[in-house]
Amino acid sequence: MSSARDQRIVIAGASSLLGIELKSLLEEGRFASWDFSLLDEETSVGTLTEAGGEPAIIQPVEEGSFARAKLVFFTGSAAFTERNLSGARESGAFVIDLSGGSLKEKDVHVWFALDGVAVGADTSQHLFAIPSAPGVAAAKLMDALSRLGVSKLAIIFFRPVSEAGKAGIEELESQTSQLLSFQSVGQPVFDTQVAFNLLDAYGAESREKLLSTRGRIALEVSMAARGKPLQPSVQVLHAPVFYGYTFVGFAALDSKPTNEAVIDACRKASFAIEVGSSAPLGNLNAAGESSIHLATPQADSAHPGSWWFWGAADNMRLPATYAIKLAEQLVG
Repeated sequence: MSSARDQRIVIAGASSLLGIELKSLLEEGRFASWDFSLLDEETSVGTLTEAGGEPAIIQPVEEGSFARAKLVFFTGSAAFTERNLSGARESGAFVIDLSGGSLKEKDVHVWFALDGVAVGADTSQHLFAIPSAPGVAAAKLMDALSRLGVSKLAIIFFRPVSEAGKAGIEELESQTSQLLSFQSVGQPVFDTQVAFNLLDAYGAESREKLLSTRGRIALEVSMAARGKPLQPSVQVLHAPVFYGYTFVGFAALDSKPTNEAVIDACRKASFAIEVGSSAPLGNLNAAGESSIHLATPQADSAHPGSWWFWGAADNMRLPATYAIKLAEQLVG
């Protein structure tokens, strides 16, 4: 007979875009019949939503909020996770962090699934971190190129405003409308104009920091690179788009492989590549998908053995899908 713990899921950060995506996917699969508890920051408490087809209210984190949970997912801000991580861990639940707030914990296990295969989860451990979409993309690119021998890899990621949540989306939307109407733009989230603008930083008063995003990705990449001689260089820029990370990578290989060999290595690392497609690849191609799309790799004619890569990933669907794959392994 199952206990209450066997059927209880807590989503901490439930009102975030990532939390909403995760809950939706959980309710479509084997966890649909489980009991969901939805928690978040004080500013989101009291929000009416639904769970399992029933009305649900987002609650604050209080003493006992994580009690009897089998699975706890953190999907809000890193700061929110850091404040509440100890309480979740004390409950004895499997804690799966999608926020990056646990990455500096000594016993955290960052869970990557390479080659399209879900890596086995050690059920004796209870704290896991799911890498961001850029972290996964970088890990897969390292995995692909290590098959060919790579001496240098640099990746630039283009961050969508949805990484700043609903407020970020609303700010880009309003700025776009205001600029097209020749009005001055509001900028409470980013403290600068983000519409029609590529940036290497947000305004000084913004709580959104591209440097912090870069730091998280670099940490995830370093964890993925353990045991590998290569440590990629990573940069993050703002892109005036709503959803989906895009990225450009440059790699110098030790050999001079054929186009077919490079494509084959990328496919073995589970990139989705449409060779010969006449349609250009952009962030919308990856919308709603858990796979990372890659355009046909291009050789650099000026530097034999060097290659350019262009890709796109859904910044919500990809980590949420990874988190569910891990949870399925943990509960058996």
